[in-house]
Amino acid sequence: MKSLGRLLFSILLCIVGIGLGIPESKANPNCTDSTSELFNRVSPSVVFISAVSIDPFKVVNRVKSVIGSGFIISKDGLILTNSHVVFGRHVIIVTLDDGNKVVAKLLGADPILDLAVLQIPSPPEGLPDVTLGDSNAIQIGEEVLAIGNPLGLEQTLTRGIVSGINRILPESPLSTTLPLIQTDAAINPGNSGGPLLNRCGEVIGINTSVFMDAQNIGFAVPINIAKQVIPQLMQQGRVIRPWVGIHGRLIKKDDLAILNVPLVDGFLVETVEPGSPAARVGVHGGDLPITIIGTEFLLGGDVITEINGQSLDNSEKLMKVVRSLKVGDKVNLTLYRGMKSRTVEFDLPERPILTGDLPPDTPRELLPEMKRGSKPSNKP
Repeated sequence: MKSLGRLLFSILLCIVGIGLGIPESKANPNCTDSTSELFNRVSPSVVFISAVSIDPFKVVNRVKSVIGSGFIISKDGLILTNSHVVFGRHVIIVTLDDGNKVVAKLLGADPILDLAVLQIPSPPEGLPDVTLGDSNAIQIGEEVLAIGNPLGLEQTLTRGIVSGINRILPESPLSTTLPLIQTDAAINPGNSGGPLLNRCGEVIGINTSVFMDAQNIGFAVPINIAKQVIPQLMQQGRVIRPWVGIHGRLIKKDDLAILNVPLVDGFLVETVEPGSPAARVGVHGGDLPITIIGTEFLLGGDVITEINGQSLDNSEKLMKVVRSLKVGDKVNLTLYRGMKSRTVEFDLPERPILTGDLPPDTPRELLPEMKRGSKPSNKP
C-alpha cells in the first residue's frame, strides 16, 4: 500500500479564496546592519497594546485585561496586530515609542487568520512605520529578530532563526489550516502581534503563538497573508469568505482497501459544522474512528466525488475548484455513501464567525453581531 502521508490531503471547505501557502524560494540578499542598528531603526514603529474586555453575563471577574504588541504600517496611523489581542475588547490603548498613550479604533479583525488593523486617531507628524518584506522569500536557517512586549516588558528584542515554514499547528482552534512560520526566537505572552523581522529589518511575519509545553518554539503569520487581507479589513471590517462547512480529506480507495469498505476516490467528509449549508442539505460526517499507520480517519460519512462537475481525484483539482468559490455562488455536490450516489445543491453564504474561532475569553455577546456580518467594534 502506498504511503498514506503522501496521498492523503486534509483541507477545510469552510474557508477559501486566499492563497495561504509559503513556497520556498531564495532569501533576500544579505544586509549589513548590525542587530543593534536594526533594533534602533525598527523599534520606534513597534507599539505596546493593552486592552480591556467586559463580559456582562458574568457576576464576578467580568473585566479582563490583555496585553500585546503591534507595529505601525503607515504614517497615517494604521497598526497591524493579532485579532486575539484586540477583537471583542471594549477599550484598546496603544502606547507609542515616545510614551504617548492613545485610544485606538478597531478597523477590522479576522479571528480565523488572527489578524487585525487598528487606527490611531490624529496620528502625530513623522510617525515611523515599518517596511513589509516578502515571506515567500524566507528560508529555513535564516536569521530573524522579534520585537515586542513580552509579559509587559516594553521594547524587547529576541533573536533566532527560521526553524520551519508551512507549519500547521496540531489541534489548532482556528477554523483553517493556516501555514505558519516557525522560529526559535523567544516569543512569550505579550509578544503577540509584534513583528518578526529578517536581517534587512523587513517584517516577514506577525508573532502569534507558542507551544506552552515546549521551549523556543514560536509561530508567526506570514506577512504575505496579511498583505492580501489588509484592504478587506480596512474597507469591510472583516474578511469575506464563502461557507460550505465541511471538514475532511482527500482519499484514494486503494489506500483504504485494507478495511474492505466500499469507498471511491474523492473528498471524505469527516465532520460537518452545525447550521452550515452542508448540514442543511443533509451532508453526513463520519462516526467510526480508524487509525492506519498513525493517520486517523473518521469513516462512515459521505465522499464528495465532484464539485460543480469537477472530479476530486487529486489535490490540485480540489484546491482549484475550492479557491474558485465565491459568496453567492451555487454549489452542486455529487456524494457517494453506502454504495449509493446522490447530488445536493445550495447557495454559498458568507461564512460567519463561529464560537470555535474565538479565544475562550471573548465576550459571547459579540458572536451574534459577527454572524450578521457587521463590522467589529470596540466601544470606549
